[in-house]
Amino acid sequence: MWSAITRQGCALTSRHRNSCKMMMKRQVLLLTLLGFVTVWMLQTGQLNWIMKPFEERTCFINDSRPKHTNVAFLKTHKTGSSTMLNILFRFAERHNLTVALPKGAQFAYPNLFTSDLVDPHTKPPNIITNHMRFNKKELEKLMPPDTVYITIMREPSAMFESLFDYFYPFCQSMNRVPNKSISEFLDNPFKYYRPHEGDSMFARNCLTFDLGGDKDSFHMDYGARLAAQVEETFSLVMISDYFDESLILLRHLLKWDLEDIVYFKSNMRSEKAKKKMTPELSAKIRAWNSIDAYLFDHFNASLWRQLHAIGLDCVARELQLLDKAQKKLSRTCFGQEMPRLNSGSKIKDSALKPWIPKDVDIVGYELATDLSAERQALCTKFVMPELPYIDAIRKAQSERYKKQHELENA
Repeated sequence: MWSAITRQGCALTSRHRNSCKMMMKRQVLLLTLLGFVTVWMLQTGQLNWIMKPFEERTCFINDSRPKHTNVAFLKTHKTGSSTMLNILFRFAERHNLTVALPKGAQFAYPNLFTSDLVDPHTKPPNIITNHMRFNKKELEKLMPPDTVYITIMREPSAMFESLFDYFYPFCQSMNRVPNKSISEFLDNPFKYYRPHEGDSMFARNCLTFDLGGDKDSFHMDYGARLAAQVEETFSLVMISDYFDESLILLRHLLKWDLEDIVYFKSNMRSEKAKKKMTPELSAKIRAWNSIDAYLFDHFNASLWRQLHAIGLDCVARELQLLDKAQKKLSRTCFGQEMPRLNSGSKIKDSALKPWIPKDVDIVGYELATDLSAERQALCTKFVMPELPYIDAIRKAQSERYKKQHELENA
């Protein structure tokens, strides 16, 4: 726009043509410099070019404490935890942190976590977030003393519906049910459920199991006792149903910037794949998963007490800023305010292709085709599925570990 105005001025005042040409050259140099600065910011993985207009108006900018970087996130099943993994991985990369990764595909789940399961190339860690069955004593051996413990829960009927669809091919207690029928399973669950089978945790109180609890406890007060243990250990229990509100609390707790919590959802099923829940079916699910239901109700109420303590006006303001930032990022990565989704089976790029269980319609992302190399690299990290991202983090950290080891032994 500046160049167009200058050209008009030069045409009108020909005797100043030489000085106009000099002005145009300076403007071109200025625009080129701005371009280089933008590329540099993209290459360093920073989102200030997106966040700057929003960050100045947030509620927490007067807090001068540094960002908290030591985090243990218990990744529970079918609760939106893959999205949190992506957030934590990107935070670790931007701040040059170490993420604890398993030696194999996972931390020996469904066995309890032990610290010897961690790949030595990923020690000592700042962050741990892969699926595990929670074991506080073993995590305390591994993580720094100031580690903040966080987990996430989801409304039990929606969570169980997702579990049933996702793990039906692998969980024997589910696979015995004809036609993948949740209602038939719940009409007579003990006809199909075997509590001691290795994969039975997916069929009953999976959240309780992931927390290290007894999924088959029949004691009346067990849910309350487990909730007290969780409350003692975890500084924040996020609620998937209020994911953005939970992120505001996370940001407040860890003193993170708005750019640290911007996200796109990971590991999603298509809307048509989700079964509609009737009130009767939801009630049956909650009764069958009674410990999970108790935990969810307890920590959902806790979440809203914390939000009220911050102030709902402040929370609403933060949510608005987060929404604006995510729409701006979406326009950058997809060329529109809503991300471009496609069936995972149709995605060709291996870095963007999600893992797809048998007969489950998982969707993935397709970035805009006209992105620069720098923006392509940045946007890819936002939509990269869990398994490719784990491989990328493992490779980067192994290379860093080997270089450090070589320097120490030089």
